Amino acid sequence: MAQFKELVFSGVQPTGNLHLGNYLGAIKRFVAMQETHDCIYCVVDMHAITVWQDPKELKRQIREVTAAFLAAGIDPSRHIVFNQSQVSQHAELAWVFNCIARMGWASRMTQFKEKAGKDRENASVGLFAYPMLMAADILVYRATHVPVGEDQKQHLELTRDVAQKFNNDFSESIAEHGFGDAFFPLTEPLIAGPATRVMSLRDGSKKMSKSDPSDYSRINLTDDADTIAQKIRKAKTDPEPLPSEVEGLKTRPEADNLVAIYAALTDTNPADVLREHGGAQFSGFKAALVDVAVAKLSPVAGEMRRLMADPGHIDAILAEGSDKARVLAAQTMDAVKDIVGFVRAR
Repeated sequence: MAQFKELVFSGVQPTGNLHLGNYLGAIKRFVAMQETHDCIYCVVDMHAITVWQDPKELKRQIREVTAAFLAAGIDPSRHIVFNQSQVSQHAELAWVFNCIARMGWASRMTQFKEKAGKDRENASVGLFAYPMLMAADILVYRATHVPVGEDQKQHLELTRDVAQKFNNDFSESIAEHGFGDAFFPLTEPLIAGPATRVMSLRDGSKKMSKSDPSDYSRINLTDDADTIAQKIRKAKTDPEPLPSEVEGLKTRPEADNLVAIYAALTDTNPADVLREHGGAQFSGFKAALVDVAVAKLSPVAGEMRRLMADPGHIDAILAEGSDKARVLAAQTMDAVKDIVGFVRAR
């Protein structure tokens, strides 16, 4: 079996209002991963336009996600930080994958069904083909691992299916070009830690979302200390004290969510949190959570504001990262063209 160098690909869409769920579910983990893996961090701006975006706002949001990466502690001198649209090989490989993947595979994607709704005839072709571009994002670097949340597991499975079918369909050509028995790896998910699915502060049964009309449903990464404190104090709870065991959280979604957030911010787990705070009233626990959240998030917000005040600096980091990414992506795409049978200049 072919051996692949371990490499992690991570992507975040620039669709505005980065919040605590994005931080705990993705960005905080990205920061930790750079200590143990070679990483590529991508602002996936081509995915964002599967639904219409205001061009000026899209530029701002690309820079804001980049600022969040940097403010949280990602080091662009050690790893690659770039935006997808600057590396054309993502789109090139996506077209090849459009011809590899089957209509039935794409039709089963839950996210397409949810985003397109009942009016699928008016959904963009890009929204339907989104998973093939996601597969290309990962495999254009032949990445071996991707950190994924619950809502992206299905897309990673499709990425593996596309890679396997490419390896099977072109097995003879892959071998002839010196790549052994497989050109693409079957990318594995990286296991998530606590609070990877952060829920709304107003309704523990719903995921924290930028599209929720109530700003009190989420903590935005740009919120200042006073706003963070106010939102946590106003977060929905129930009248009972915190349980002493994790089992006691199962029928209490709001309590479960706040405990999970505390655990993720302190790099512990819900059981540890309940050993310390079990039996406490929510007023006391929220006060402790405010202290933790403000200490962890306020510096990130402050640094994001500083970085966003200098868009030229952010653009320079993205340009440098894109140059690095393009070298790797071009190597993969050249090989794909040879394997598929395209004629190209040498």
